[in-house]
Amino acid sequence: MSRQIKLIWDFKGSVSAQTASHHLIHLKEFIAIEKLSIEITGTEVINEFHALAFIVVNDEQMIAVRDRLKPHRGELFQP
Repeated sequence: MSRQIKLIWDFKGSVSAQTASHHLIHLKEFIAIEKLSIEITGTEVINEFHALAFIVVNDEQMIAVRDRLKPHRGELFQP
């Protein structure tokens, strides 16, 4: 089984949670348009001034998706 990588976009400020939720809409649109087999997506609120949107890709997909979507950072996904 290949590794799973969590690609992360960070948002800061008082409306960070709303911005992350909106960004996730665009990430899901990209997944649908490109017909990618990405099933794990979401948002997380770290605190009232920091939230993030993320998608989880397989090791094989990581470079292609990373280069097109330019996430802020990535980490190994641990369910």
